[in-house]
Amino acid sequence: MRDMLIHVERAEGVSLQAQIRERLVSAILAGQFRAGAAMPSTRAMAQRLGVSRNTVMLAYQAMADDGWLTARERSGFYVSETPPESAPGAAAPAPEGRRPDWAARFRIAPTAQRNIVKPADWRKYPYPFLYGQLDSDLFPLAAWRDCMRQSMARKSFDAWTDDRFAEDDPMLVEQIRQRLLPRRGITARADEVLVTLGAQNALYLIAQLLVGRDTPVAIENPGYADARNILGLASDRVTPVPVDAEGLVVERLPRGPSLAFVTPSHQSPTSVTMSLARRRALLDWAEAQDGLVVEDDYEFEFNYRGQPTPALKSMDRADRVIYVGSLSKSLMPGLRMGFIVGPAEFVAEARALRRLMLRHPPGNNQRAVALFLALGAHDALIGRLHRHFAGRWEAMHAALDAHLPGWSQGAVFGGTCFWVRGPEGMDASVLAAEARAEGVLIEPGDVLFADPGPDGESRPRNFFRMAFSSIAEERIPEGVARLAAAARRIGAL
Repeated sequence: MRDMLIHVERAEGVSLQAQIRERLVSAILAGQFRAGAAMPSTRAMAQRLGVSRNTVMLAYQAMADDGWLTARERSGFYVSETPPESAPGAAAPAPEGRRPDWAARFRIAPTAQRNIVKPADWRKYPYPFLYGQLDSDLFPLAAWRDCMRQSMARKSFDAWTDDRFAEDDPMLVEQIRQRLLPRRGITARADEVLVTLGAQNALYLIAQLLVGRDTPVAIENPGYADARNILGLASDRVTPVPVDAEGLVVERLPRGPSLAFVTPSHQSPTSVTMSLARRRALLDWAEAQDGLVVEDDYEFEFNYRGQPTPALKSMDRADRVIYVGSLSKSLMPGLRMGFIVGPAEFVAEARALRRLMLRHPPGNNQRAVALFLALGAHDALIGRLHRHFAGRWEAMHAALDAHLPGWSQGAVFGGTCFWVRGPEGMDASVLAAEARAEGVLIEPGDVLFADPGPDGESRPRNFFRMAFSSIAEERIPEGVARLAAAARRIGAL
C-alpha cells in the first residue's frame, strides 16, 4: 500500500479529487487492497501525485462517507472491513479509446478447446481418485531437501546461477543418459538429449518444429487430451485412431508422410501396453510411409506383473522416433521436469526454439534433480512407489470387481489408473457430481475422446478414469463402495 502508484490527469475533464476517488475505489474492488489495510497518508499521497494535500483529504473523506474507508482518530484512513457492494463512483471510468476486437485478433483460441478440469482443493476430499497427483507421504522430502542444499554449495552454485543461454546442466544430461535411458534400452549422445519443462513443453516444441496446418497427424483415441490440443493447434488434419487391447491399431494409421503420437508403455488413459508385434508394425509403417513417431513414455516404471517392455525408441533403427520422457509421475508433478531424446539435428533445432521461448529450464531445479538421480534417491523412490502402487493396484482391482462388476477395463500389466466403462446411457459427469457429494473424486472420460471419432461417431459419455497415486490403499475399498452407492442413486447400477 505504501508504494501504491496511481495516475491522475489534469486535462481529463474530471476533477482531481474525483479521479483519485475513482482510482482507489477501483483498486479496492479489484482486490488489490485488503480489508483493514492502512491507506497512504494524505501528505505522502499528495506528494506522489503532485497535488495539494487538501485534494487528497477531500477524496479520502468522500470515500469514508460512502463506506469505502474508515477514519481512525490520530491514526489515518483504513480500507473498510465491510466495503459497500455498490456506491457512487464504484465503477472504474470507462476507457475513452476504442478497444480492439480481441476475438478477431487471435490466430488460435486455446480456451475453446476441451481440457481436463480438476478441483484445486482435491486434497480436502477423502477419496481422490485423480490421475497425475502425488501422495506426498511417499515422497522422500529429507533426501530432496539435501539435494537442494547441496545445489547451493559453492561448487554447484555457479553451475545453476550462470545464464547458460540454450544449454542444459551437463550433470543432469549425463544422469539422464546413464540412469534413465539405459532402463528403457536407449543409448544417446549428449547432443541427442534436451531438458524440457515436462512432457507438455516437449510436445509443444515438437509440434512447432514438425507440424504445419496441412501436416497429417495421428493421435490415439481415447488419448492424452493435452497432446490432442497441442497438435490440434498446429494442424488441421488430426486423425483419431482407435486403441484396443494391444494399443494403437496401426492398420488405421493414415497413408503417406505423417506424424503419429503414441503412449506405448501405458496408454493414456486405458493403461494398455502396446504389444511387441504392434511396435514392430508401427516402426514398419513409419519407414514405409516416411512417417515420424512421437513416443510419450510415461509410467514405464509401474508394471506389477512382468517386466517393462523396451521403449519404442530402443527398437528404432531409422531415427524415426522422437522420445519424450517425464519425471512428473515418478518425482513430483509440480517440478515440471522432462526431456526429449531424438536425432542430433532435431534436438539442435528444438534447443534453438526453446531458447526463444524460455532459454532453458531453471538451473537450480536441473542441478537438484541431477543430484537426486546421482545419489540414488530417485532409484529408492521408484522402488518405494512401486511397492505401494502395486498394493493399491490390487486393492482397486478387487474393489471394482466387488462393487462395480464388469465395469473395470483395467490393464494387465499396471499403471496408476483404471479405465472404467459404465453401462450404455450412463453419463459419467452425472456420476462424478453425485459421487463428489460423498467425498469421491473421479474423472469423466469424454474429454479424452476426439470429436468426432475416426468413424464419425460422437464421444461416449459412459467412461471415466480412476487413479490411485494420490489415495492411501486403506481408503480405496470404501471410496469405491461410495462410488457404487452413487451409481445406484442415479440408476446406473
